[in-house]
Amino acid sequence: MKTFGVVGWSGSGKTTLLIELLPELTGRGLRISTIKHTHHGFTIDRPGKDSHRHREAGAKEVVIASASRWAMIHELRGDPEPDMTALIARMTPVELVLVEGFKSHPHDKLEVYRPSLGKPLLCREDPTVVAVASDEAVPDLPVPFHASGKSFN
Repeated sequence: MKTFGVVGWSGSGKTTLLIELLPELTGRGLRISTIKHTHHGFTIDRPGKDSHRHREAGAKEVVIASASRWAMIHELRGDPEPDMTALIARMTPVELVLVEGFKSHPHDKLEVYRPSLGKPLLCREDPTVVAVASDEAVPDLPVPFHASGKSFN
């Protein structure tokens, strides 16, 4: 499956961009999936629910299914975190997987950059960043650039 990433520092607007991009791409008939990496622990079930009780009791995987969706929770229980390639291999095939995060994986990426955060540009050190989108003009970039309302060079 083709993959394309959206990377940037926390608070740069990665999720906002993806949420705006998804209807554009799906509206053109593309089947799109997303994968998001987080450095924080997270849960998709909550205490008191049966799925949470199964997981807390020691289940390695818990599948929750209904007529409208299903989800699988896989507990690592000390196993190493899988890399992006291993996770995507478990996904249903689509035309494009949009990846939020996974900065160090060698796939093509768009950097969302917000100068007001005071963080360095990733594109200066990462050759897999193929373009930058920002809310302000950023001079002397080694890749194409998009600033609010302007198209890529």
